[in-house]
Amino acid sequence: MKETCLSIRAVSKDYEGVPLLRKIDLDLHEQETLCLLGPSGSGKSTLLRIIAGLERADEGNILWYGMDISDVAVEKRNFGLMFQDYALFPHMNVAENVAFGPRMRGWKAEAVQERVEQTLRIVRMEKFRDRQVVDLSGGEKQRVALARTVAPNPDLLMLDEPLGALDKALRDELGQVLHEILRELKIPTVYVTHDQEEAFTVGDRVAVLNFGKILQLGTPEEIYSSPASLWVAGFLGFSNQVPARVIQRNPLQVSTSMGNFFVEHDSRERFAERDDVILVIRPEAIRSAPKMNGQNLLSGLIRDSQFRGDGYRLTLQMENDLIFHFHDTMRRDRGDRISFEIPPSAILCYPAHETEDHDRKAQ
Repeated sequence: MKETCLSIRAVSKDYEGVPLLRKIDLDLHEQETLCLLGPSGSGKSTLLRIIAGLERADEGNILWYGMDISDVAVEKRNFGLMFQDYALFPHMNVAENVAFGPRMRGWKAEAVQERVEQTLRIVRMEKFRDRQVVDLSGGEKQRVALARTVAPNPDLLMLDEPLGALDKALRDELGQVLHEILRELKIPTVYVTHDQEEAFTVGDRVAVLNFGKILQLGTPEEIYSSPASLWVAGFLGFSNQVPARVIQRNPLQVSTSMGNFFVEHDSRERFAERDDVILVIRPEAIRSAPKMNGQNLLSGLIRDSQFRGDGYRLTLQMENDLIFHFHDTMRRDRGDRISFEIPPSAILCYPAHETEDHDRKAQ
């Protein structure tokens, strides 16, 4: 395990009496990229600004290698911050933009030139060094902005929605490029985004925020495979949800309007018989079942089938007019009825009261 460089301890922040952050505890390790993932208003950008020193927390501390820097001025923290709009100087070319930070810090001309060449090479923009930034595409500007942010050799890198101004195709492409660049830079990084695919692509670990709290912290694999709550599952796009009631605890079996289902659940002891729960069925869980025998069987009418490059996104109308979405590798026709099996490991189970808890917090 790499050493912890940044520690956030019990950080809280209110705005006009409304809590923005509530007792946040978080650690960042050397050479790690930590993504703060959440919807608008979840508190992620406020937390980033507090780390940068642009805002003060009402309570709590920001520690850098164990030293409290809560009262240290922004310009003395040696942290690099990159915003969504890039904030490049339009009257300067690419190399001049990248050189700005080191020059302002009094670096010698030779060292500035060497650093400009190095950072442009890392972001794959060395051939654009003499290009005017107004002539660059959105993706090219994003890379130049990153090079300018890292050129002064910051101890910590902070990126606030760096791909937010780009279209989806370019975001997908640059997300992977950013992951490779950050790994090469080896600078500890806090990365803010509302896009879960982006967070999973870029981050070594992901902190899911909402209501000013960290709802889950882990690797992308851990969060995707085991969302900590019904809200997190929904935020990750797991929209196949159905009310159920526990009829057996070991193994966990539940009753729904579509039949009974077995669920592979690590925390089944928290459920009692007759508890109301919500099942979440993963979209990639579909298994063809030509014969309706076995466990966890469903049948649905295909309402739509969309090609997605690596397969098809099926929209199925289930019993009681429930609409489910699944991924499938086979092309299927609209209007066809299909039968399929859901593995117990592909079904998540959450207390039904979590929906009510979420509604109360959102008010």
